[in-house]
Amino acid sequence: MKALGELFKQVLHLCEKAGLVKLGHVALDGTKVKANASKHKAMSYGRMEERAAQLEAEVAKWLSAAEAADAAEDKLYGRDKTGEEMPDWVADKQRRAEKIRQAKAELEAEAKAAAEAKLKAQAEAAEKQGSEGRRKGGRPAAPPSTVPDPKAQKNFTDPQSRIMKSKDGFVQAYNAQAAVDAEAQIIVAQDVTQSAVDCSQLVPITEAIEANLGRKPAQLSADSGYCSEANLAALEARNIDGYVATGRAKDAVAGTAKGEAAAAPSSTQPAETPTRVAAMRAKIKAGGHESPYRLRKQLPEPVFGQIKQARGFRQFLMRGFDKVRAEWAIVCTAHNLLKLAHRWTPSAAWPMVAAVA
Repeated sequence: MKALGELFKQVLHLCEKAGLVKLGHVALDGTKVKANASKHKAMSYGRMEERAAQLEAEVAKWLSAAEAADAAEDKLYGRDKTGEEMPDWVADKQRRAEKIRQAKAELEAEAKAAAEAKLKAQAEAAEKQGSEGRRKGGRPAAPPSTVPDPKAQKNFTDPQSRIMKSKDGFVQAYNAQAAVDAEAQIIVAQDVTQSAVDCSQLVPITEAIEANLGRKPAQLSADSGYCSEANLAALEARNIDGYVATGRAKDAVAGTAKGEAAAAPSSTQPAETPTRVAAMRAKIKAGGHESPYRLRKQLPEPVFGQIKQARGFRQFLMRGFDKVRAEWAIVCTAHNLLKLAHRWTPSAAWPMVAAVA
């Protein structure tokens, strides 16, 4: 599977040698791809305890009846004559109950790990504020719960996939990410995440671009799912000219996001201090229709359309997070190879192959 990631890089370098990658502008987006699992094979945490107890009670009842039948048969026919093995229908119920208990334990472990990570982040933020002589106002935040939400779900076919909302409704899926170069719609970085939210992917994908090609893009655009103070600060620190939507596209250009209330100034920040999000909104508004912001949809959306509609890739064949990541790498590699084939000439082929080798 690791070799497939290296293959993606090799093909990407061929595309660069062919002049198909400039990194003048890169657009980042994600798309939900169905997992090889049905959402109907998932169960919520609240339902797990109830269902497991119900199955265990049924099994206990059947075992009791089987023991009584065994005793009667032993009395009639002697010991060890019939009914030695547990019926398949009882074993299946037991295995189902064990699987539910296991999924329940996994959800509890995930909730505990998430709570510990949140507590650690809060402690680091408080320590930083203290070192800077700032004090957070208001009541202290309630500690994060270590108990899973009753609606948290685990799928029994592919436990690492997640329920995600897409244009087709809620589906069992993974969130596939791609960064697309403006020169020829070449995918310069890709990955898969189990999170339905894109925000945490901007920095890793940006770093992956540099890791793949040895340099950063001059400009990067993304939709509002990637917008946060931390992400805009990360682009600024890397000297990347960012164009990240702050709300719905038409509202962001107008200067306000639909349904968005003005943020109340915190006790530690003067009201007149503009946030990076506000500065980004002003930047997009000032750029008008000639702003590189317009490339936000013009680059990744056609690529996802080519992959899903033209090539029919709408669902992963593999199961498990690592295997799904490798499968998405194959899909993105195939996309780049097809783009390269349109520019490929025999005279240019051998120099490029030699350079990559």
